[in-house]
Amino acid sequence: MSICDPIGLGVAGLGRGFMLTLPSLRHDPHVRLVACAAPRQASRDAFCAEFGGTAYADVAQMCADPQLEAVYIATPHQMHRAHAEAAAAAGKHILVDKPLAISQADADAIVHAANQAGVHLITGPSHSFDQPVEAARRLLDSGQFGQVRMIHATNYTDFLYRPRRPEELDTNQGGGVIFSQAIHQIDVVRALMGQPALRVAAMTGAWDRTRPTEGAYSCLISFAGGGFASLTYSGYAHYDSDAAQGWVGELGHPKDPQAYGKARRALAAVTSPAEEAALKGARTYGAVEAPAPAPYAEHFGPVIISCDRADLRLTPEGIEIWGDTQRSFQPTPPDPTPRSPVLRALYAAVRQGQAPLQAGQWGADSLKLCHAILKSAQTGGFVELS
Repeated sequence: MSICDPIGLGVAGLGRGFMLTLPSLRHDPHVRLVACAAPRQASRDAFCAEFGGTAYADVAQMCADPQLEAVYIATPHQMHRAHAEAAAAAGKHILVDKPLAISQADADAIVHAANQAGVHLITGPSHSFDQPVEAARRLLDSGQFGQVRMIHATNYTDFLYRPRRPEELDTNQGGGVIFSQAIHQIDVVRALMGQPALRVAAMTGAWDRTRPTEGAYSCLISFAGGGFASLTYSGYAHYDSDAAQGWVGELGHPKDPQAYGKARRALAAVTSPAEEAALKGARTYGAVEAPAPAPYAEHFGPVIISCDRADLRLTPEGIEIWGDTQRSFQPTPPDPTPRSPVLRALYAAVRQGQAPLQAGQWGADSLKLCHAILKSAQTGGFVELS
């Protein structure tokens, strides 16, 4: 595919978030990496060696670079507001890795800064951009299956036992599974339901004193029009729901079932928080190679959508359609790499003025549901959403 005018993109942060998006950034023609900002000299040197352009130690300095049209903010959650405001002040379009922020005030400030500057703001990559989710949205929008009545999303992973910095185990600093993982399920079910969320009831689990933050949750969300969704997630590294996804991992790569327990075993050898943080730092750009392009679409665990005339099950290979009297399957191959949809969305916004569903206020509204989960779990009641 040939794109005559790719977007000049600068990247703020060359850590794990950037690494997961890197295969698509390397191969998708809609963007051209022209600058980076990162604290590690080794990462900046690796960026320049691969992509050329200019490397900065400071995000605000990078945002002033005239080569940039847009900035991909892949820094830690708590830095998103400062970096998004710097990009907006420089007149750059903004792609912010989920979640948009940790506090609602910061999220609202990011939306306001983008609106004031007249730049596009997109929250992603999130799994609402996955090819099966986008294909399911098109099927649901066609009306052929009637109204969406119920969505069930579940995911069991080893999230809590992957290498973490201390703040990633502190809920007040955006740690735990709510801000990093619930945001994916929230975005997915909001995109599929196609209606505003009205209220939330939830319970959370924090069951390991050595990892003192939420590692699990289950919640029920009601939507305008009468639909509802149940979301369940566990990051405690026991059951692996990729077993129900044909042993395809979240990033679209085949997974070896014999690697079960790998995260817990690796963590057991760590002797201090500093050593664990260093282990996470060793996974950044310039220290390890990014994943190869994946043969399957990315996913976030099994999702089943119940409509008037069919149930749809999302898989890494496509959509199972269970109709009134017949079953069928619609394949959704990655094209060309799993995270290309978010890059195409950025291109369509900047070049064609066509903002995606996940633009502007979307990220702030999804964050409201994260806070509603925490509040409902604390109070034991429903939380009404404005």
